[in-house]
Amino acid sequence: MKVLYNINLKRLIPFLVLLFFTVNADAQRRKKKRQKEAPPVVVVDTIPAYTVAINRQMMHEKVEKEQAALLAIDGKADRFLVISTDAQLNAAVTDAATKRVDWLQYEIETSPTIDQRLKANYLDGLATILRYVKTYSRSSQSAIHYLPQVMATYKQVMEANAQNRSIADIIRPLPYDIANTALQPEVFKDNVGYNEVRDIMLLKLAERYPEKTFAALKAYPEAQVADSLIRSIGHQYPHLIYDYAQANNKFSYRIQNIEDDPLIVTVVSMARNPNKSGQFYFPFLDNIVKGKITMDDIDKAKNDPVKYFRLLVQTQIDYTSRAINGDTAMEYKSLLKKLEQKAKDDFVAKINGLHEMSDAVRFRCLQPLNAEELYYVAVLTNGLIYTSSYTAGVYPLMMRKSGNKGDELLKKLHFDHYRKFLSQAASYNTLKNFLGSFSNTADANDLMKAFVTGLEKSNGLEDGVDVADSYASIAEILPDLAKDMLVNVKANLDRNHNDGNKKGIAIYDILYNLFLSADSANHIDLTSKLDIPPVYNLPFSSLTNEKGEVISQVFFYGDRDGRNIFNGFLNMFGGGNWKIDGSNKQWVVIRSTKGQPVSIYANRPLDENKGLDDKAQQALNAYLDENNLHPTVTIHRGHSYYAEATIGYMAPTSKIVFMGSCGGFNLIDSILRKSEDAHIIASKQIGRTAINKPFFHLLTEKLRTGKDIDWIPFWKEFKGRANVAGFEDYIPPYKNLGAIFIKAYKKETGETDV
Repeated sequence: MKVLYNINLKRLIPFLVLLFFTVNADAQRRKKKRQKEAPPVVVVDTIPAYTVAINRQMMHEKVEKEQAALLAIDGKADRFLVISTDAQLNAAVTDAATKRVDWLQYEIETSPTIDQRLKANYLDGLATILRYVKTYSRSSQSAIHYLPQVMATYKQVMEANAQNRSIADIIRPLPYDIANTALQPEVFKDNVGYNEVRDIMLLKLAERYPEKTFAALKAYPEAQVADSLIRSIGHQYPHLIYDYAQANNKFSYRIQNIEDDPLIVTVVSMARNPNKSGQFYFPFLDNIVKGKITMDDIDKAKNDPVKYFRLLVQTQIDYTSRAINGDTAMEYKSLLKKLEQKAKDDFVAKINGLHEMSDAVRFRCLQPLNAEELYYVAVLTNGLIYTSSYTAGVYPLMMRKSGNKGDELLKKLHFDHYRKFLSQAASYNTLKNFLGSFSNTADANDLMKAFVTGLEKSNGLEDGVDVADSYASIAEILPDLAKDMLVNVKANLDRNHNDGNKKGIAIYDILYNLFLSADSANHIDLTSKLDIPPVYNLPFSSLTNEKGEVISQVFFYGDRDGRNIFNGFLNMFGGGNWKIDGSNKQWVVIRSTKGQPVSIYANRPLDENKGLDDKAQQALNAYLDENNLHPTVTIHRGHSYYAEATIGYMAPTSKIVFMGSCGGFNLIDSILRKSEDAHIIASKQIGRTAINKPFFHLLTEKLRTGKDIDWIPFWKEFKGRANVAGFEDYIPPYKNLGAIFIKAYKKETGETDV
């Protein structure tokens, strides 16, 4: 949808510029005065003096309040709005938010043709529009760029409505975002053409935001276009049919009444299944509709973890083969999501949880799986699977069951997720073994060449992150292969320069500099090369608030491990340098008593079964917000499956983020979406007290003594204190090349949704 949004914006910019100059030309016929807050080129009309009716004074004040709030979204409470680097667009939007709003207030209040009731409603509607634009100013459905057209449309619609004329002809030619914003006021629901407008808006919504169409149809199931939209949107997003057909309401009945569409009939039967097992069938939807598999086939397997996972893997291999030939299966993402869930829940969670047991007990659940199935267990749990679970269990068993022929295994899988697998193998130091299992060395070389080639063709950045993340490990274990990777990255950079591919140039320029920086002898300064914040250090001043205080937040969870870890954590802060305040029932505060002011806030690990740990985290966050305390250090103390909860609650001001067991693109990307400048310390293994404790001691002492955080010497000192088995699983920020790659790409391209 982002592409469509950009296209529409480009199409509308000439109109916005024309509108801006038209407004200025019209203003020449009236007396003007310069506006103090805005640049000299912007002028404001002098509105004739007028009297506001007493019963509408509050409505005018409401408009002015919303107007001021909208004008302040750029961080400055003035009368000039900066929403982009385009000065003409800023001027046009400012004109709409100031002069056009002011004139509409005047025109509504003084109009001799608008009755008194409508005047109040129109003023309320104007406030509603301004509030709506402000609320969604940073979302994909923002109408802020179209504000001049919104104001012009609102005026037209008001005039037609006041004359009891249908507003349908005004709305019909407009883009969805403009029309939808102008129609926010409730007053237009009484217009003679409103039912026609609702149908028009449904069609516009379906074109602009198809996944939101069913929600709108639920509120308006009697729409004339409902059946046609159910069919067209349902074929694009079958999961919407499934979700909405489960209910017992008018819209659900309308879906169920479509009986001549095999896809809709099939999905409805899944959704209405009395055994509530529709989600077991949904990943196989495409093959069910095509008659390749039946629900009875799935019923025979769904209660057996191995059989059901085998069916999922077979279908994934089938869908991958079809995709290579240009045939994308319906709901293939649902299949992949279910595969990930079952790999995690039925296999990896079990073997991770048994990490203290003998291998025979720990890996018993893996024994029935074949090599292809073990491959998906590994690759789809990247970031969740423990090092020992991978290196002692999944990987060696996969290789043994493949006949120790890695090349043949990848061919059977149609090379599905191969970049992720190679990156994972590099991370766990099994890449040399895997490539050595190829029957032909040339094939292994070709695979690694393909690994770094064509990244500009991938959707999103995940493939690029996989390549970036693999390099540090490859450079350490396979230096000759790392040299080849560097050569191939440079060749791809040159190719994209020749092709003029901006995305490719950005990707490969970043990778090239990242790979060069891995060797300190190259003296690569990533901050200057990639125009990103410092990678190797954090000044102490960047971690303090306006009072010079460092605020840290630690997230604990209420399982047995969490409670034990919490007690050990508190015991770290004995002696005379720290004081613990345990007066609150939901959290504790640890404050430095000597040196620089450092405060560490940690929620108590209350009973997770009652959701009390979550409530404690929410209460602590509310307290921090209310007291203007913004953490710059975030520590996750819990298992990897709690990581998403921590990321959800962590402060956007976080500069240092310790996530423990938190590998994988999705979690790293989620952290950077929350705090784009975060320095992330991640681990490929469950956190170990013998390693975590020295880290926290070292970090907190650096903060208490006001020292800058220089990661390379910090890490050397850290290793000296925690040189035990498992230390190699901890990744310092400067080696977290995937995170650096994401930061640099967003900075280079200006893209945020990648």
